[in-house]
Amino acid sequence: QVQLVESGGGLVQAGGSLRLSCVASGRTFSNYAIGWFRQAPGKEREFVAAVIWNDSTRYYADSVKGRFNVFRHNAENTVYLQMNSLRPEDTANYYCARDPTYRRGYFVDPAQEQWSDWGQGTQVTVSS
Repeated sequence: QVQLVESGGGLVQAGGSLRLSCVASGRTFSNYAIGWFRQAPGKEREFVAAVIWNDSTRYYADSVKGRFNVFRHNAENTVYLQMNSLRPEDTANYYCARDPTYRRGYFVDPAQEQWSDWGQGTQVTVSS
């Protein structure tokens, strides 16, 4: 099992940027894809971005494509979510989670996969 801890959230004005971090414990972190999700009050949790275990492929929800960038530093056991051009509708609690499939090569649809080892989340608030 991998324990994930998110950080980097905060309050930012529309158009601003934040970088979220997802730090993992456990030696097997580098063998698994990591995904980012978010949940706003009164809404269902939604997929945001994911990165394959070796950083070869990245996936994004349409709503963040071109504004967010997900990448990982396996030597640091960390996956980052760089968020630029933030909008008020990006306001949510952001979570990272681990794909339980060992060294998955690709996702057909990461939003439909079963994810595990969810972190506790970090709040992002974008003011207009």
